[in-house]
Amino acid sequence: MSSALSFSSICFEQGCWFKEGRKIGVADKRAKRPSSMSFRVSAKSSVSSEKDIRIGLLGASGYTGAEIVRLLANHPHFGVTLMTADRKAGQSMESVFPHLRAQKLPRLVSVKDADFSTVDAVFCCLPHGTTQEIIKGLPTALKIVDLSADFRLRDISEYEEWYGQPHKAVELQKEVVYGLTELLREDIKKARLVANPGCYPTSVQLPLVPLIKANLIKHKNIIIDAKSGVSGAGRGAKEANLYSEIAEGISSYGVTRHRHVPEIEQGLSDVAQSKVTVSFTPHLMPMIRGMQSTIYVEMANGVRTEDLYQQLRTSYEDEEFVKVLDEGVIPRTHNVRGSNYCYMNVFPDRIPGRAIIISVIDNLVKGASGQALQNLNIMLGLPETTGLLNQPVFP
Repeated sequence: MSSALSFSSICFEQGCWFKEGRKIGVADKRAKRPSSMSFRVSAKSSVSSEKDIRIGLLGASGYTGAEIVRLLANHPHFGVTLMTADRKAGQSMESVFPHLRAQKLPRLVSVKDADFSTVDAVFCCLPHGTTQEIIKGLPTALKIVDLSADFRLRDISEYEEWYGQPHKAVELQKEVVYGLTELLREDIKKARLVANPGCYPTSVQLPLVPLIKANLIKHKNIIIDAKSGVSGAGRGAKEANLYSEIAEGISSYGVTRHRHVPEIEQGLSDVAQSKVTVSFTPHLMPMIRGMQSTIYVEMANGVRTEDLYQQLRTSYEDEEFVKVLDEGVIPRTHNVRGSNYCYMNVFPDRIPGRAIIISVIDNLVKGASGQALQNLNIMLGLPETTGLLNQPVFP
């Protein structure tokens, strides 16, 4: 029996699923589903079971939406029954993303025409600034993971400062849980609405939070030199993202004003229990996907690089998706491509008392859609690795 189906039971508000493939206590509305919404595990599986958790995908025509669809192809319980894309409404998903042709998916519709009675949970992949009002209007019974930045910052005034517009769902913000999975798992379990972290904040907070929590590094003089593949800028047509503008070069952007800065500082300040300010500079690299954050830190008095390394090993020794590499091994974006893994390591700086941390992820998977799926798994009582154990693609 596949590991994804080997758990004893999965229970949440809509019903329960057991490893024998029997459904128990499923709500009556599920029996009324049209046959077009019936999904089944491949016949090759030792268990024949419907994909009984119905997923809505808002903003399916972007890279993160397409990545969720790709990941869900291997998920034994989540089946997509609703997909929206306002500018592509009426089209098939395969016409927008031909690589997804093999999947049987509903046609794209506009958000205003979406029937949310056909779904149990929603991934929201809409652009920043458009999500708050839409999520505010969704049925309160839905579990939601929002991949935009609209709910990541708890401080409403800080959101308005960095995103240049007023927050349109202030009351809803109060119930949001920030979804950095490995560090906030218990809160995510109880959440209805999760704000999925940004890609840069994921790659930065995973190594830094355990070190700050253990008082191994100082809260000042943290320098983050981060680099991302072009897919991080989204699918929209932009002159700066043309091949001739990107190829054979590196470009810095958002210097001192990148919108992920307050998100990073919020997470680090929470664990430090005092304000942490970082120096963060992102760079666009001539590659499609991948992200590396090289972080320079000042160690606390008497602390050695080996102490940082051992703390990270201890913090993540039981985690599937965060791997601290053997001493001296340099993380490479190639080695996490297409996967939900974060690889990291620590190195001594030539400057006494300082250390260098390197963290790599796939910006579209662990930095977005993969972590979103990991979070929804947890919210619905599933093993969080379900549908996410695909190994990195290399070369």
